[in-house]
Amino acid sequence: MVFGYAYPAYECYKTVELNKPEIEQLQFWCQYWIIVAALTILERVCDALVSWLPMYSEAKLAFFIYLWFPKTKGTTYVYDSFFRPYISKHENEIDRSLVEVRTRAGDIAMIYLQKAISHGQTRFFEILHYITEHSTPKSHSQEKKQTTTPEVDKPILQVKEVEATK
Repeated sequence: MVFGYAYPAYECYKTVELNKPEIEQLQFWCQYWIIVAALTILERVCDALVSWLPMYSEAKLAFFIYLWFPKTKGTTYVYDSFFRPYISKHENEIDRSLVEVRTRAGDIAMIYLQKAISHGQTRFFEILHYITEHSTPKSHSQEKKQTTTPEVDKPILQVKEVEATK
């Protein structure tokens, strides 16, 4: 981590923070980080195939040092000899794939967003329904008593009036 990321990141910082950074230094560190990013992705994909090799970690460390060491300037060699030609040859395919991935990612994001909104609305209305059922000011038994008592009392009064007129 120190030799592969921390030291190069610090050197890149110093180059960027110069009042008038040299374009060659900026280009070198940009190329370095491009290569490191590509290697990191490649390593994640192929980790099961290469991590068991003897001295893999040591070889990786030596390669990172080779890339940024001032006397070897391995970054320039690796970038110009391997990385740039490969990317230049496949640039159109890569661009098409990236557009396709962005489009699919956007479509998938919209589908999940719509599902999340629908789920949220459903749960919101369920909560509202629960609250209205369980937090009415009068209980249902009191409401029934109030609505049934006058109706029950009327027939009783009418029966008493009928008996009184006889």
